[in-house]
Amino acid sequence: MEKEGALIEKLLKISNFKELNPVQKEAVSKGLLENRNMVIATPTASGKTFLSEIVAVQTILEKRKKVVYMAPLVALAAEKYQSFKKKYRELGIKTALSVGDLDGSDPHLRDYDIIVCSNEKLDSLLRHDADWIRDVGLVIADEIHMLNDMSRGPTLEIALTKLRNLINPKVMALSATIKNVDEIAKWLDANYLVSEWRPVKLYEGVCYDNKINFFDKESHKLPNKRNELGMAENTLKLEKQALFFVATRKAAESLADMLKEDVKKFLKKEEMKKLNEISKRILNALERPTKQCKKLADCVKFGVAFHHAGIVAKQRHLIEENFRNGLIKFIIATPTLAMGVSLPAFRVIIRDVKRYYPRIGSSYIPVLEYKQMAGRAGRPEFDRYGESILVAKNEMEAEELVERYISGEPEEIYSKLAVEPVLRTHALSLISSGMCNDESSLEDFFAKTFYASQYGNVRELEDKIENVIEKLIEWGFISKKGTELKPTRIGKRVSELYIDPHTARHIIGCLENGKNIKTKPISYLHMVSNTIEMKPLLNIGQSEFDEINIKLIENEKHMLCERPSEWDIEFDDFLKAFKTSLLFSAWIDESGEDEILEKFKVTPGELRSKLEIADWLLYASQELAIILKEKNAAGDLRKLRARMKYGIGEELLSLARLKGIGRVRARKLYNSGIKNVADIKKVSIKSLSLLVGEKTAKSIKELLDKS
Repeated sequence: MEKEGALIEKLLKISNFKELNPVQKEAVSKGLLENRNMVIATPTASGKTFLSEIVAVQTILEKRKKVVYMAPLVALAAEKYQSFKKKYRELGIKTALSVGDLDGSDPHLRDYDIIVCSNEKLDSLLRHDADWIRDVGLVIADEIHMLNDMSRGPTLEIALTKLRNLINPKVMALSATIKNVDEIAKWLDANYLVSEWRPVKLYEGVCYDNKINFFDKESHKLPNKRNELGMAENTLKLEKQALFFVATRKAAESLADMLKEDVKKFLKKEEMKKLNEISKRILNALERPTKQCKKLADCVKFGVAFHHAGIVAKQRHLIEENFRNGLIKFIIATPTLAMGVSLPAFRVIIRDVKRYYPRIGSSYIPVLEYKQMAGRAGRPEFDRYGESILVAKNEMEAEELVERYISGEPEEIYSKLAVEPVLRTHALSLISSGMCNDESSLEDFFAKTFYASQYGNVRELEDKIENVIEKLIEWGFISKKGTELKPTRIGKRVSELYIDPHTARHIIGCLENGKNIKTKPISYLHMVSNTIEMKPLLNIGQSEFDEINIKLIENEKHMLCERPSEWDIEFDDFLKAFKTSLLFSAWIDESGEDEILEKFKVTPGELRSKLEIADWLLYASQELAIILKEKNAAGDLRKLRARMKYGIGEELLSLARLKGIGRVRARKLYNSGIKNVADIKKVSIKSLSLLVGEKTAKSIKELLDKS
């Protein structure tokens, strides 16, 4: 233990901690540094990450093995990467971030000690048989409760099962909220630690009738205003910050707008000056500010920000950074922030506890989600305690909220693996990677999953696997000889491209149909829009139904898949996919971003997200076209992908590729007679500056002089 003690002392010093806290001491006593897996379920800010860092450094320096840190969200992975890189550089430990391209084995990662990645990226690396994986000695699975998430859970479960099957590393699973921690520990063959200890005490309360009521703490009487305004004012008088959680993006923007005038009164002159600068950066995050950019910038000017999936990454980073440094007083967010990056505040105010769920309607959020939000309250470096406050309309509702959430226990976590789209995707990847070569070995693999551990009887899973195998054979992605299962060339590529086999079958069918059709960009844009990966698709309002139908009729001869009957269940998605393809068409036809957002009822963040998914699907389509020897289609797809990247007509491609140009400046240059790189070389820097600005003109000229 002497060596372990010295290691802990060294890491405490690097992290500016005096000693281990009670949770951390208990973890060490329960065998943290021994060769045993561990599940740690303790509140936010109780020191779970530091425990994983101790084991990570031990694994690297003493066992000479690599460490993989799995995060469910890219933003969370990026935050951990920055932290580890900065802290452990002095120990000679090299940290890498791997979250992007899903079609590569990233061989450069063999030169790093800690690899921080998203769950999907790790699964992709396993599909590509990254050789450095065999040098991994520790896997840290952050937010392990995400096993319960329908969209992200199966990938996390499969990736952990693959790793344990392939290299059997030590596993550390972390979460703030797990009720059935014993079941996860049983699956992972792990010790487990559950604790309610927090570095700062959490007081949970309910606000109604201008009063915040707590159980074991004096109440706050609020000004005679709307509850939200009263709580904001009370927070500012305490010289504190708060996170507000609301159900929708519209509600987040509306509340931010409502709070800004009240917050303005509490800002110091120096704060106003700094916030004005941040507001300008928020406004100019895109090439041209949109209405949402203007609205967000206007709120930030007065120390308030809304935060949801509709804002772009640059804006999100500015908001988070300036909330941490105290300039932004309130963030009004949708619940997705609760599972994102670490943004603790003195207060967490949960205004909306009901949310609209498709096919269910308005329903209470899970207790698990409430606990995740409430856990953000209280910052160890600033506060002696934190406050989590639910908002009720009256006393009766307040009693209901106390019973359901404050006194309630989080729901148990269940595997979400037994869904056919999930099984077909992962069954193909297991066969393609050579991990399984017959139905028996597939069943053996799935018998090692959390699903099998939790339910015991995997007969239902086996029946679904049989059906999945039949479909994969029928679609030509695997072959069967006797009992042996082998990937076909195209099946292996489909798995590497990280697309659903059903999507791949759809794309292959479309590309084959394209031999007899005069294709246009809309042909391929509709092809990739009409996929599982692009969901949720854009909704069609009653007023636009006829217009979209007319455009569909105009382009029907260019469609690569047959139009279903209007009475078929598939027609709705077909039409929604067509509307989505019209959005992409408007983008490459250089419609203004504000015009696109207004017409298609999307936010800047949604537009960026759709463009990223489209890029991935167009790339996958291009790769499949190459295997199918569809050279014309492969060329068209490559060109379309470049146009989608910049949002431009084909004639602007050579200009837009220059750093700092973009779609707006490229069009301005082209319309002024500067149509390619050769023309830029000829024109004077003075003339160029008038079109693109002095700074951009100078950097372009310098770049071209070097080439």
